[in-house]
Amino acid sequence: MVHDIQKAGMWKRIAAWMFDMILLSVLAVGCCWLLSAVVGYDGYSDSVSAAYDKYAAEYGVSFAITQEDYDAMTETERLNYDAAYEALVADDEAIYAYNMMINLTMVIATIGILLAVMGWEFVVPLLLGNGQTLGKKIFGLCLIRNDGVKVNNMQLFTRTLLGKFTIETMIPVYMVLMLYWGIIGLTGTLILLAVLIAQIVCLAVTRHNCAIHDLLAGTVVVDMSSQTIFRTTEDLIAYQKKAAAERASRQAY
Repeated sequence: MVHDIQKAGMWKRIAAWMFDMILLSVLAVGCCWLLSAVVGYDGYSDSVSAAYDKYAAEYGVSFAITQEDYDAMTETERLNYDAAYEALVADDEAIYAYNMMINLTMVIATIGILLAVMGWEFVVPLLLGNGQTLGKKIFGLCLIRNDGVKVNNMQLFTRTLLGKFTIETMIPVYMVLMLYWGIIGLTGTLILLAVLIAQIVCLAVTRHNCAIHDLLAGTVVVDMSSQTIFRTTEDLIAYQKKAAAERASRQAY
């Protein structure tokens, strides 16, 4: 065991990350499914689908078309499609259900992913100790402060909530949802790329190959089998004093 930071190998970190991501994704989907059942999401979704089907049948059109399909229509077909669309957007119940569906999607995604991330990345490491998720436990990795002291609960909370949940998960999720709904265009794509590039740069240029969440929390992923972990700052200072004294004594000879 040594005091120097024994940063974990990248392949071990990737393997642990993939393991955690698979189980975290399952947990997040489960949380979102339970929340959707509680708030009655399917009812609003069914109402929207029924409205689309109603006006599609009434006007003899299909709303599942691309811009190219629309441009290829004859003038008569285009006028008929426009009339069907106007009838749809004039249906107050359909618009209300559509707006509720969008709002609930954002709420369900936010709360469901928050519960999953906090459970997997905060509660589980508190139970296992040393900031370990199941993936880190299996592959022999752990978290420490960047000075070698045991990670504390506030750092773990910051790492999870601000880093992993807010920046690395929800910003991309919101951008993808808004791109899907056509609410945001090029700006959303640029934001997604910016987050990805920032993560790659952090991993590539930082001394211990730290991700964004580790930089925010002041933590490092290390190899547990070879890393000395000090319980407190006082223990670290005592070790440093002892090491300095030993070096001084050797220099005296």
